[in-house]
Amino acid sequence: MENLSAVTYFILTAYTELEDHRYLYFILLLVLYILILLVNSVLIVVICIERGLHGPMYLFICNLAVNGVYGSTSLLPPMLGHLLSQNYKISLTFCLLQIFCVHTYGAVELNVLAVMSYDRYVAICCPLHYNKILSRKKVCTLITLSWSYAYIVFGLFFILTVQNTFCDANIEKVYCVNFALVRVSCLDTSTQSIVGLAAIGLILVPQILMIIFSYAQILRICLFASKKSQIRAIQTCTPHLLAVINYAVGCFFEVIHSRFSTSDVPYKARIFMSLSFLIFPPILNPVIYGISIQAIRVQIVKLFSGMRNKLITRMIMK
Repeated sequence: MENLSAVTYFILTAYTELEDHRYLYFILLLVLYILILLVNSVLIVVICIERGLHGPMYLFICNLAVNGVYGSTSLLPPMLGHLLSQNYKISLTFCLLQIFCVHTYGAVELNVLAVMSYDRYVAICCPLHYNKILSRKKVCTLITLSWSYAYIVFGLFFILTVQNTFCDANIEKVYCVNFALVRVSCLDTSTQSIVGLAAIGLILVPQILMIIFSYAQILRICLFASKKSQIRAIQTCTPHLLAVINYAVGCFFEVIHSRFSTSDVPYKARIFMSLSFLIFPPILNPVIYGISIQAIRVQIVKLFSGMRNKLITRMIMK
């Protein structure tokens, strides 16, 4: 039986299923990563430089974009390296680092989405007091809590994973996740499982309850509102609901893939299920908000028009 000193690396065995078309997958993932960086960077830059987009909703959207870059960067560059080198080994240290980044990305994403549901609730149910309730100080506090809460809760649970010893170097995934390391642990993981369930509860339950409460209140208000107000509420909530659904679908795939037997599902489909959680939210959220919210759409057009005009001017001067 191997101990921690013997297992200094893991082998991500799922890559063997991608060997036949690894260059195709490399190109697809590289294009996806470039698109994720591009669309999120544009959103971040537009919100940061335009003073009219410094309201609570836009600052929350900016944090979603930052978190999207953080999450995809913890996944895609290592994947690209593995596909290109055909070296499917990952060091224990880097594996632990990737676990921390992937899980905190997921927790921060849900925290921000929960806070955004509260923002939509205040905007629709208490519009006259919106700026008072969501003051700049309160918005900064909510953003700080969204990030720090995820790091603290998962960090306390992660300490148990770091202290594990491992008996098997094979992980049947294309990236490291906490549950995969628990499966190859030499130690009794019953305590870790209980603490893990508690951490999942702390990360999921308050946020899901906040989202449900916010939309229950919005629905209650809309039932007695005019047709025009109902349409406005739907337009206001649609981008956020799409982002929540996008996140929920990715989480569902990851939970099914990690926790339950999916032997009847083709192996490549299982790999796709495990990747959706880290690819679709970062690439679709900026598109959802960039297209749905006119203020952001207008500023993006302005940004690219200004860049084009500057480029034309330089070319003429040359």
